[in-house]
Amino acid sequence: MVGELEFEKPLIELRKKISELKEFTKTAEVDLSPEIEKLEARLEKLENETYANLTPWDRVQIARHPNRPTTLDYIQRLFTNFLECHGDRLFGDDEAIVGGIAKYHGLPVTVIGHQRGKDTKENIRRNFGMPHPEGYRKALRLMKQAEKFNRPIICFIDTKGAYPGKAAEERGQSEAIARNLFEMAGLTVPIVCIVIGEGGSGGALALGVGNHIHMLENSTYSVISPEGAAAILWKDASLARRAAETMKITAPDLKAFGVIDEIIPEVRGGAHRNVDEQAKAIDNVLKQSLKQLLQLDGSALVEQRYQKFKQIGRFTFSRNDLGVK
Repeated sequence: MVGELEFEKPLIELRKKISELKEFTKTAEVDLSPEIEKLEARLEKLENETYANLTPWDRVQIARHPNRPTTLDYIQRLFTNFLECHGDRLFGDDEAIVGGIAKYHGLPVTVIGHQRGKDTKENIRRNFGMPHPEGYRKALRLMKQAEKFNRPIICFIDTKGAYPGKAAEERGQSEAIARNLFEMAGLTVPIVCIVIGEGGSGGALALGVGNHIHMLENSTYSVISPEGAAAILWKDASLARRAAETMKITAPDLKAFGVIDEIIPEVRGGAHRNVDEQAKAIDNVLKQSLKQLLQLDGSALVEQRYQKFKQIGRFTFSRNDLGVK
């Protein structure tokens, strides 16, 4: 089954059995409603237990679900009058990043996000959501335009990472990412970043220097994939599950570390189960973020952003830790 997740197999089997019994009762004269009710109660209990106790690896699987909503899915539901802009004015257009101007509840905004495909053909067109340097330069062009016209910036993060190919490196991949980090830090308009799927390495961070950073409940945000970390740490990519547990890449972990501001609750089973409901949950958090940030002037926004990132990874120690008596 397309999109079937490993930890959901018991649930899928039970749903299949219930469906078969319901079909059977339509053609047979036997009343199986008591048995069906028992199975449905069992299914509900199992779903509650499963989705209430997701492991980091389970969340990685949900974040990678082929039907997980993309940036364009949310743009369609959250914004009006969206006008997509193309090209970096230097090399070309990169469809792994989409962006443009729109209205959010009547407020002019700039929207930018990683974009992957839903099938093989679209994934090839979008380079599987892995941007080239021209994608990041397009994003920066739109951000500078937003600053010029005093429009808030909303970024949707969903990428395995920046494209690591030779051509991308030749065109300045590292410089393009670094330039975005530098420029975003000093923009004088509100920046709200939302991790909606995978947030991988510098490819994600290049759209992630915001005043507020939020994550969907089952998204991930890390410097490397679990497979990559396992290959480096234990020389075995098959230990990705163990790496996911160790790396602290889930929304609850990152909220505890102060890396993100809010965890956006997901529809039970993942955002792909009901995109409309998921968009409403994002809308609620986004409205509150913009309400707070629009009260600050340009210099205050830059200072707030600076202090936010300055606090990440901060720790305290005592004199004894330094060996001082």
